[in-house]
Amino acid sequence: MTAAAPAQKTYDLGNAVELVSKEEGHRQPLAPEFVSLEDFSPLEVAYDFPRIRREDIEAGPRSIWRYKQLLPVPTNVEEHPNTDPGCTRLIRADNLAKALGVKRIWIKDDTGNPTHSFKDRVVAVALAAAREFGFKVLACPSTGNLANAVAAAAARAGWDSVVLVPKTLERAKILMSAVYDGSLLAVDGNYDDVNRLATELAGEHEDWAFVNVNVRPYYSEGSKTLAFEVAEQLGWRIPEQIVVPIASGSQLTKVYKGFNELGQVGLVEPSPVRIFGAQATGCSPVSTAYKGGHDVVQPVRPDTIARSLAIGAPADGPYVLDIVRKTNGAIEDVTDDEVRDGIRLLARTEGIFAETAGGVTVATAKKLIETGQIDPDAETVLLITGDGLKTLDAVQDQIGPKATVAPTTEAVNQALGL
Repeated sequence: MTAAAPAQKTYDLGNAVELVSKEEGHRQPLAPEFVSLEDFSPLEVAYDFPRIRREDIEAGPRSIWRYKQLLPVPTNVEEHPNTDPGCTRLIRADNLAKALGVKRIWIKDDTGNPTHSFKDRVVAVALAAAREFGFKVLACPSTGNLANAVAAAAARAGWDSVVLVPKTLERAKILMSAVYDGSLLAVDGNYDDVNRLATELAGEHEDWAFVNVNVRPYYSEGSKTLAFEVAEQLGWRIPEQIVVPIASGSQLTKVYKGFNELGQVGLVEPSPVRIFGAQATGCSPVSTAYKGGHDVVQPVRPDTIARSLAIGAPADGPYVLDIVRKTNGAIEDVTDDEVRDGIRLLARTEGIFAETAGGVTVATAKKLIETGQIDPDAETVLLITGDGLKTLDAVQDQIGPKATVAPTTEAVNQALGL
């Protein structure tokens, strides 16, 4: 008599039903796994969505959990301690649009999240899934913003954290991670070295949830909430164009997936959106592949002030190329000086101080407009993913007081040329 196979453990991850390989569509049960054993390609989450109504979402919490029916999270996710990110501002940027010579630009300003970057979104989803899978420690390799988000989310949840960062990371991001009193380790190497180390550690420590390694399929779904919020804030419609910064490439692919899912469930009228990618020239493997007409992204050694985007071997690079080409978008890169100019342009025109990744987005949008690749008459959204207070060193030598004056009106008037 043959023994019965052990029953597959079931998890409450909402409407998520299985994992699917991105290359050949092989399906497997929900689990903390990130690579298909069939075709060795990345796994992503597949769903069986019920009818979802706008009014139900609008009545939900002022966080990403208003979209929980579209995410791989437990049905009671909001009942557990989390940082509750999301519902950040979408700003009509008329001053920036005028400066760039286009009709309408919107800024999705994610500096207002709990640790001042979009990474709070993906970490919140990863933590919710990790709790359901029975992990005990929240961990990550990071270029900075993710370290902040993981350390904060773990503290809020009452978990331990292990955060690995390159030792050359911006001082502000190191301090912002360390203040939560988890285990922060500076690694002698670049991000790709740190990422390899994290993958090895994930294999050794079964109760550590590396948010962007062993629970990556769930983590990456958090980026969809940027698309969900943009569409809802625009009155339940999809913008014509959007510019997204590229690090691993996951954010861009999931923003596209998010727009598609909104159409699939009837929350918006399906409409085309052109997806544009932004990189720093000092770490631009996806831009190089795009402009060279290649399908393979060749790894590079990063050398840029935009350290939050400094991933030399972007895991989702090939999928970014597919989406950008499919949507008639483009990928461009900008120099460090252009990044600084982009930071200052956004601050000067809209009063938003972005980190270097935001400078990359703004400068790339400017370049794409000047080269005629972005339609100046089409409504465009720029994703600003982190706060400039995290990367002060990028602009500290360019800005400061106009003058030092005596405490007299005459001195002020003289300094101002009045």
